[in-house]
Amino acid sequence: MNKAEELQQRTKKFAAEAVKFVRQMARNQEYWVLGNQFLRCSTSVAANYRAACRGRSRAEFISKIGVVLEEADESVFWLELMIEAGTVPADHVKWSARGVLERRSSREACGCCLSPRRNE
Repeated sequence: MNKAEELQQRTKKFAAEAVKFVRQMARNQEYWVLGNQFLRCSTSVAANYRAACRGRSRAEFISKIGVVLEEADESVFWLELMIEAGTVPADHVKWSARGVLERRSSREACGCCLSPRRNE
């Protein structure tokens, strides 16, 4: 399995775990708003990474990877907010934060594609 396939599997697994996590949240307005935001961006990580892998050009790939990184960062934000607001205990989201933070390392994995290049 190459790095792209491995990252596709990891992002898809994270999205599935996010769905399970949100499914277990209490059904009140606080949980619906925060959970919905988290669910949207966390599942978007996987979908956009797949789209990036199908990019028709280097520029399209770079653009879509940028979206992936933004969505991963947003996932971290919503997780941190849920913890800091006391919406969920920290130990309930450790799996999620670890997965997203690992996904942030995709910046290094794609470093050759993401670093600005001069004279192009």
